[in-house]
Amino acid sequence: MMTTWRISDLDRDATRNGWRGEGCRQGESLGVNLVAFKTKLRHWVPVFKRLIPCIGTNVFRSRGGIVAQEIVIRSERDVARFVSTQPTSKSAIFIVLVALGGIFVDAYDLTSLGIGVVQLRTQFHLTPFAVGSVTAMMAFGAVIGAMWGGYFTDKVGRFKMFLLDLIFLVVAAIGAALSLNIWMLLFFRLLMGIGVGLDFPVALSFIAEYVNERKRGGSINLWQPVWYIATSCTGLVILPFYYFGNFGDHLWRIAVGFGAVPATIILILRYKFMDESPGWAAHYLGLNEAARVLEKMYGVKVKVEQEPTAKKQDVKIHYSEIFSPKYRLRTFLVSVIGITQATEYYAVGFNLPTISTRLFGSAFIYAILGTVFFNIFGIIGGFGGVFSTNRIGVRRLAIIGYTIVVISLFSIYLLGPRMPVIVTALLLSLFIFGHSFGQGSQGMTMATLSFPTRIRGLGTGFAQGMTRVGTICGFYFFPLVVAKVGVTKMLAYLALIPLFGLITTLSIKWEPIGQDIDEQDSVARMAASVGDSATAGSLGPQK
Repeated sequence: MMTTWRISDLDRDATRNGWRGEGCRQGESLGVNLVAFKTKLRHWVPVFKRLIPCIGTNVFRSRGGIVAQEIVIRSERDVARFVSTQPTSKSAIFIVLVALGGIFVDAYDLTSLGIGVVQLRTQFHLTPFAVGSVTAMMAFGAVIGAMWGGYFTDKVGRFKMFLLDLIFLVVAAIGAALSLNIWMLLFFRLLMGIGVGLDFPVALSFIAEYVNERKRGGSINLWQPVWYIATSCTGLVILPFYYFGNFGDHLWRIAVGFGAVPATIILILRYKFMDESPGWAAHYLGLNEAARVLEKMYGVKVKVEQEPTAKKQDVKIHYSEIFSPKYRLRTFLVSVIGITQATEYYAVGFNLPTISTRLFGSAFIYAILGTVFFNIFGIIGGFGGVFSTNRIGVRRLAIIGYTIVVISLFSIYLLGPRMPVIVTALLLSLFIFGHSFGQGSQGMTMATLSFPTRIRGLGTGFAQGMTRVGTICGFYFFPLVVAKVGVTKMLAYLALIPLFGLITTLSIKWEPIGQDIDEQDSVARMAASVGDSATAGSLGPQK
């Protein structure tokens, strides 16, 4: 036997604040998948006492076994509401981690060359500008990939782009590791950057459309600790080759080429276990396809009660919409956060191996161990941001992060080069912690949460493009400015960049946590449609 619940009748407060009322009528909304929910029976005895009169044996185990749940969807809003109210299962966590696996590969590929910059400079006889060009080339590719990928993430769907970007990353990692000259390396670094730019918009958009509303912000922010775990792996991958191999100046090739291994694994997992985003499928492919996705990914029976009037595969998508009056301030804010946080990170974080050799010693082992040491603080800060997202909000997290970063950078400058090494290391650790806890993740997280499903790829793609503009600035900033004024003064100049980000974030009071962007967008479009119909009717028939 099967019980049907209408998604349009869901009471969202039921999952946020607990069940209310003394009982329920047959067919009344439950708002959660009770099949999964029954595992928490011990903690919800009072709830079930109120629910038993209306659900009987339709949900619990009966003589015939456990009965499946059936839901009815009649619109895109029904699909969004269903996703927003589903409890987070183990399978959902696995899917999120597979989606974030691409971010792991992105971070590894972007930073893997940093550990071998000294070797690379010697092997190819590079000037400071050439070093900046090699490292920044991947960021140039990421700008292209993000702008192009954000558009096609909305145009062709999340799943196809999920696979395409990893193919880019596998080919590029192998090609870069086998480069015979600087031009070959530049080409594959550009290709690698395109793959990175493609992955960010699709991965974060998918998570936003797959995870329930309560866990959404924290789940998206998970990309930041994943990033620092990946950058730490760069050093850990090199260690055995450093101690037991005889690779000399070719260790950087091992670090870069290894990126193809996790990329291949994630590619296989995505192909095997993932599907299209339910929200995107409902908007562009129709409710029948959305129902198929929901049945596969959530294990429920879905009934489409009303067919949409037409499929929406060919809906036109324009970047201009994210600059419309409704979204322009959000777009400006996420752009500023993206540019400033990337500039500060890639001026310091990417060059942690080089900074470590100046602090602890010139031996290559100090570059490896120093990178791992500093990135541990990034992991701690990243997870701190994940657990604080819903309580503090992404805007306040960015403000706190900017404040910590500005204080740490100016402190290093004011205390001067005579400062003990341990104090310098602690202040740099504070910098990495503040960046990871705050603005390091909030530019992309805020962009993902600030735009509705139909243009989320555009919004996150543009934000990622702006982030890579900051990446390019950071890549060139460090070698050129350090060559002119030294590391200490460079950090003082660099502090002005997060200071600008702090002022901007304080000025624009936009907080996406707690906002139902898809619901707002749906209501606005419906109101606009009704207004257009009324206007057309008032004009009367044309003669």
